[in-house]
Amino acid sequence: MAVSLFSRPLIICRLAATGSSGQGNGHHVLEAKFIHRAVDLSDKSAGISSPHPNFGCVIATPGGNVVGEGYLYAQGTKPAEVQAVEMAGAEICRGATAYLNMEPGDCHGDHTAISALVEAGIARVVVGMRHPLQHLRGKAVRALRSQGVHVDVLGEDLHSKVIEEAQKSCRLVNAHLMYRAASRVPFSTLKYAMTLDGKIAASSGHASWISSKKSRSRVIELRGRSDAIVVGGNTVRRDNPRLTARHGGGHLPMRIVMTQTLNLPEEANLWDTSEASTIVVTQRGARRSFQKYLVSKGIEVVEFDILNPRDVMEYFYDRGYLSILWECGGVLSSSAISSGVIHKVFAFVAPKIIGGTNAPTPVGELGMVEMSQALDLIDVSYEQVGPDILVSGFLQPIPDLTPVIPSLDETSAIDPTVTLHEPKIIFFYKTWDLYGAFSNFSPHPIRMPEDSGDYVTWPSVEHFYQAHKFIGLENKQSQKYVEEIRDAKSPEEAARIGRLMQRRHPDLVRPDWEIIKINVMYRALKCKFSIYPHLNSMLLSTVGSVLVEASPHDLFWGGGREGEGLNYLGRLLMQLRSEFLGEYYKSGESTILSA
Repeated sequence: MAVSLFSRPLIICRLAATGSSGQGNGHHVLEAKFIHRAVDLSDKSAGISSPHPNFGCVIATPGGNVVGEGYLYAQGTKPAEVQAVEMAGAEICRGATAYLNMEPGDCHGDHTAISALVEAGIARVVVGMRHPLQHLRGKAVRALRSQGVHVDVLGEDLHSKVIEEAQKSCRLVNAHLMYRAASRVPFSTLKYAMTLDGKIAASSGHASWISSKKSRSRVIELRGRSDAIVVGGNTVRRDNPRLTARHGGGHLPMRIVMTQTLNLPEEANLWDTSEASTIVVTQRGARRSFQKYLVSKGIEVVEFDILNPRDVMEYFYDRGYLSILWECGGVLSSSAISSGVIHKVFAFVAPKIIGGTNAPTPVGELGMVEMSQALDLIDVSYEQVGPDILVSGFLQPIPDLTPVIPSLDETSAIDPTVTLHEPKIIFFYKTWDLYGAFSNFSPHPIRMPEDSGDYVTWPSVEHFYQAHKFIGLENKQSQKYVEEIRDAKSPEEAARIGRLMQRRHPDLVRPDWEIIKINVMYRALKCKFSIYPHLNSMLLSTVGSVLVEASPHDLFWGGGREGEGLNYLGRLLMQLRSEFLGEYYKSGESTILSA
């Protein structure tokens, strides 16, 4: 296998309950195990059907026994959730938990997957990641919650190291969908085989065979997982490839030839469309007579005003392709890398040396003159395949499509006062800004109850938040940190002490901090906006607007530089705004909105 946010106010309470129920790291290990199993299941259809979003479902009883499994074989077939419910049986499903590697992608009014879980009496659903496509993201999560199903999303409602690893596996198995959603081009992998001295052919152009038979079998597997395979004109002329998956049936990828001049031979294996189809993309007006010849052979010819990899990939994006495998030579590969359309690399390195000053290399000129300009692979892995070594890694990081500044649909679900038509966005960050009072650092003391029943005054929300990293531990050093933070002269100093101590002494931070920190912030904010009427009025004056904490570096509480942050602070404020608004309407004090 190749795989080596918030909703309603109820979620905050559920999150806190989960953190205080004693479900520690051992529980998360079990949760991660089931998610990994869902990932493995979801990958089973690769190479059988045309690549599609990979869905897997595992149903487990409260005792931790797996009773149902399923995976989506192909688009339009029975959903993984339905298969898992049918395997388990309705009686066993009642009160059980369903583990999904990705949020269901019901669309066009088809809610089969959601209905199957709800009608079977599934009590809880754990989702590995939200759907990467904007028009589907969050819809199934909201639908399930609206039916009373407890939904936890990895990275949002569940946090730990093992959870992060499980979440990463969910992203990897659907990397093609995530890249496509983020970059609006298909997920592209560059594959090549080279000798130990970096040659993909001899000086004469002869290249059969550099890699071993086992490596070539892996390439066939890669082809079967792809929507299409791209080669250039040189590859067609020199190698006369077939580019078929040759795995005994099932999905056959489209074969794409990129050539500016259309200087191609009349006889080529790619012109035989009895096994697989071929598309030739070329410059507008190139060899019109040869274009007609190709069309007569059943080849589709597509012209571009200017032929470059970016335009070609955007075209195939529009055609609905998810993943592309590039098996081209050095000239085209360098052009594709320079265009930013290559996301991953598979390099088979054979223990052979062929030499040759003019022997071709896998990547041509990139214009780099210093080693510091070299492109580094991310998440690199090494694998021995027969006598060869397979080096693989990402040229571009997998996009994090966790909901950031909430989508309009999601924001509307949090706060119905936000319309779906051009909502106003209010940014806040520093306390001296127009809406600076929304910041945790604003000088508004809060009086909060302690476990003992006594009330303690904190100089700011930030003081309260930072101190609670260490509260609850019967440790003198932790208690000392709490006192230092409470006595800090400013919110900035409180933040500095809290963050520094957390980095230096992570063992003194309460073990459930990542689970409860949202609830800690929520309680502090609710107190702040409840005891200061003018702050309450300011918050309610933003009705209909999206609130975004404009921190460029805090990707959890803030929105980030490019909107890549989770913006949890803005989300909590919008949630509180909705709660306060409901209270005013109940008490008949809605005139506050006109103030």
